[in-house]
Amino acid sequence: MGRALHSTFWRGVGFLLVLELMLVPAVLYFPEFQKHAHALKAMAPIPVLRNVIDTLEQGGVFAYVTGQHFFKGCNTLGTAAAVLLACGAIAGEVHRGTFEIFLARTLSRRRILTERWLEGAAAVCIPVVLSTLTIPWLCSLVGHSVAYWPLLLCAVQQCAVLLAVYGVTFFLSTRARAPMGIAFAMLFFTVFQFAVYLVERITHFSLFRLTDVERFLYIQRENGFELWALLPPVGITLVTFVASLMSFERRTP
Repeated sequence: MGRALHSTFWRGVGFLLVLELMLVPAVLYFPEFQKHAHALKAMAPIPVLRNVIDTLEQGGVFAYVTGQHFFKGCNTLGTAAAVLLACGAIAGEVHRGTFEIFLARTLSRRRILTERWLEGAAAVCIPVVLSTLTIPWLCSLVGHSVAYWPLLLCAVQQCAVLLAVYGVTFFLSTRARAPMGIAFAMLFFTVFQFAVYLVERITHFSLFRLTDVERFLYIQRENGFELWALLPPVGITLVTFVASLMSFERRTP
């Protein structure tokens, strides 16, 4: 258990570092983006991308940083981190032949699974929140100010979607024996969802509509969430967690 927690911790640290390494140059580039937004929009190959650039331009620095950090960074790296942290949570123990050792502690299966679930969930969400907290300082370096509170609300929305992906993957891990198969299937699903987002007429069926710039601008403007965008991923997370508990109770090597 200690080795697994240690591994999860360092994966979370790695996720945080990569998010920050992507965020710093993106924010520092904002003055150049303002100068060349029209040219970038003209070069965009598809209407959806042109609409995204237009939204970034009109929404100012808040739209730009949420687009760079959440929509680009957290949606791509975050979903990959959620999948990779969850796929081997249980299936990895079975695959390595350590499942019985994993259960050897004098704790209930419910307690063991909950601890494992929370470890991975923390490694997904804490880096998102910590990197988000650096945005106001980075914006000040380019002469702009952004409030902390709406950014933190956006981080909650982002984490809700990432935890839904994590929850589904974790449930599959309680059912399967090979983590690589789960990882491949879920990563293919998230890539497909991003591809759907880029298709104009079916873009509204994409998972990433829940965490695009328009959602974050609504959060900033209303100082709150769109319930239709927040409740479904929260519901998926809760349902898959309960399903994981039920599946794990019956799991055998």
